[in-house]
Amino acid sequence: MKKGYQVALLVLVVLLIDQATKFYIKTTFEYNGEVLILGQEWARLHFVENEGMAFGMTLDWEYGKLTLSLFRILMVGGLIFWIKTLITEKMPTGFILSVGLITAGALGNIIDSAIYGMIFSASPYHGGLAEVVPWGTGYASLLHGKVVDMFYFPIHTWELPDGDTFTFFSPIFNVADAAITTGVLSILIFQRQFFRDSAEAIPAEVPATEEAPATDGMPPAESDIPENQVSDQPDGGKS
Repeated sequence: MKKGYQVALLVLVVLLIDQATKFYIKTTFEYNGEVLILGQEWARLHFVENEGMAFGMTLDWEYGKLTLSLFRILMVGGLIFWIKTLITEKMPTGFILSVGLITAGALGNIIDSAIYGMIFSASPYHGGLAEVVPWGTGYASLLHGKVVDMFYFPIHTWELPDGDTFTFFSPIFNVADAAITTGVLSILIFQRQFFRDSAEAIPAEVPATEEAPATDGMPPAESDIPENQVSDQPDGGKS
């Protein structure tokens, strides 16, 4: 399969999984609703929404949400162009797929920001489920939707001396966030291998063969005439 098709298939699969899980959580979980994954306390599905970046980070500014949505769109456009360039330059498949994961994750969160506010009712904070509504009658305008998060892995909680607690790992994230993180970590961890493979894929230069000097139509000098031809001359090749 060509690299372009591999990247397209990867992006499509990530987007389908990301949007399917978000649609399911949005329409079947109450806000802050939670269930254990396989009965494990440290692995949970916990429904929250955020207006900002990955892992619940936000831009606390009047036009922060719109700015972030537009930035994501520009970033995805740049990533798609970069992928095309990488394929043209025959970069390693692993590196291209890593960039594809980042692109898929960014696209997944863009869909939330762009249209979820247009097609869903708000998720009440005090009970009740969101519903799919006619286009444009949802809880927010275009590019102002909230990103749906659901994966929560509070692996361990420590009691601090001051009475507070610290939980590892506390961020709540989604499939798109996981794809972005996986793509970035893959590039950081395997960058040496990626670029070594890239260098080995470039064919070595073939040294230029030594050519006989041009004579511009002049007869070759005696030193350039093969010895067997010199001996065949009438005077033995000697003056």
